[in-house]
Amino acid sequence: MTAPKKHIHLAAHFPGVNNTTVWADPRSGSQIDFSSFEHLARTAERGTFDFFFLAEGLRLREHKGRIHDLDVVGRPESITLLNALAAVTDRLGLAATVNATFNEPYETARRFASLDHLSGGRAAWNVVTSPDAFTGENFRRGGYLDRADRYSRAAEFVSTARQLWDSWPPGGGPRPFAHHGRHFRVEGTFGVPRSPQGHPVVIQAGDSGEGREFAASCADVVFTRHGTLEAGRAFYADLKGRLAAYGREPGDLKIMPGVTFVLGDTAAEAQEKAAEIRHRQISPQNAILALEQVWGRDLSGYDPDGPLPDIDPDPESALAQGRVKIADPFATAAKWRALSEAKGLSIRQTVIENTGRQSFIGTPQTVAAELDAFVQGGAADGFILVPHLTPGGLDDFVDQVVPLLRERGAFRTEYGGSTLRSHLGLRTPAWEGTN
Repeated sequence: MTAPKKHIHLAAHFPGVNNTTVWADPRSGSQIDFSSFEHLARTAERGTFDFFFLAEGLRLREHKGRIHDLDVVGRPESITLLNALAAVTDRLGLAATVNATFNEPYETARRFASLDHLSGGRAAWNVVTSPDAFTGENFRRGGYLDRADRYSRAAEFVSTARQLWDSWPPGGGPRPFAHHGRHFRVEGTFGVPRSPQGHPVVIQAGDSGEGREFAASCADVVFTRHGTLEAGRAFYADLKGRLAAYGREPGDLKIMPGVTFVLGDTAAEAQEKAAEIRHRQISPQNAILALEQVWGRDLSGYDPDGPLPDIDPDPESALAQGRVKIADPFATAAKWRALSEAKGLSIRQTVIENTGRQSFIGTPQTVAAELDAFVQGGAADGFILVPHLTPGGLDDFVDQVVPLLRERGAFRTEYGGSTLRSHLGLRTPAWEGTN
C-alpha cells in the first residue's frame, strides 16, 4: 500500500526586512498602514493558509553609526497588530515574534493567552533570542547572554509560560503557580483563563545545534532557510530524529522553510522577472552595504561594478550593529572571491549571486509541482512564503498556485477547524496542572 499524500502547510510572512522587499516598485505600499497588513492577511485567509507571520526587531539596526535606511523603520508592535487583525479574519493563525532575552514570562504568557482568546484559538509565538549588547541598550537590564545561556533562558522561558497557561484547568478557575529556576523566580496566580488551544502554538527559528535541540524539545513549528531539496532532507531528518529523546512523535513538529517565489506564463518569463527582482533588491548602494557587512570595513570608495576588494575582513569590526555577526568572515570572503573570479562577476553581481535569489521560479504549474515534491520527498512539511512586494505580493500565488495544489490533492480546499492547532494537525496539549 502506498502512503497517503501529505498535505502542504502554508504561511504568509509580511515582507519588509533585509533586502527582500522591492520598495522602488510602484506597486509597493506602506509597511505601517493597517490596510497593508489587512490586505496580506485577508489574501492568506482566502488561500486557506495556516497562519500569518510577523518578524520583529527590538532596535533599529545601524550601519557605520547611522540608522540603516534600507530597512523598515516604524513597524507597529506585533501582538498589538495581530489583535487588530483578529477582528478582520476568522480562521487564519496569527504569529508574533517575541524575544525571550529581553521579555519576561508572565507578561509574554498573558499577552499570547489574550490574543488566543480574542482570536478564538489562533495565536502563535515565534520565540527568538538576542545575540548582542547593542539591542540590550534599549532595556533596563541591558547587556547580553552567551549563546548557551540564551537558549537555556529561552527553554526555561517557554516552560514557565506553559506552566502559567496550565495554572487554569480546563473549565476551572485559577490555581496558584510557583516557578523557581535558574533564570526566573515567579509565583502567584495567572490572570487569563485557559485559552481555546490550551497553549498557543510555539514557533522557533534556529539552525545551530543548540537551536535544533531547543526546537526538538519544545517547538511546534520550525522556521528554517534550507532552500535545496538535499539540504532540506538532511535538516528534516536530523530534526525529526531528535524528537524521540523528548517523548515526541514526528508529527508533533512541523518544519516550514521560509521561501520566495516568482511566477511567469513561461519558464523564460519567470526567469526574466526573477533577474529583474534581484537587481532591484540589490541596488548599487545595497551591494556595497552587503559587502561591508562581510568585510567589516568601510568600502564606500569601491565601485559596485568593479572587482571585490583584495584586503582581508576585519573580524572584530563593529561597523554593523543589530545584525547577527557572520561566523567566519574570512571563509565567506574567500567563497565570494572564488565565485567572482570563476564567473567574472563584479561586486554587485557577486552579492546578487549570494543573497538576492528566489527559491521557486517558474510557471504556476512548475512551482506547484516543486512545492509538492519538497513535502512528499521529506524535505519540509510546508512553507512560509515571503513575497517581494508589500502588500500585494501574495495575490498571484493564491490566485494561480493554490488552485493547482488543491487539484493535486496536496492542499486543503477549506479550513477543517477553527484553531491554528487544527490547521497544523497538532494535538491539543493535555493539561498538566501546576507545581
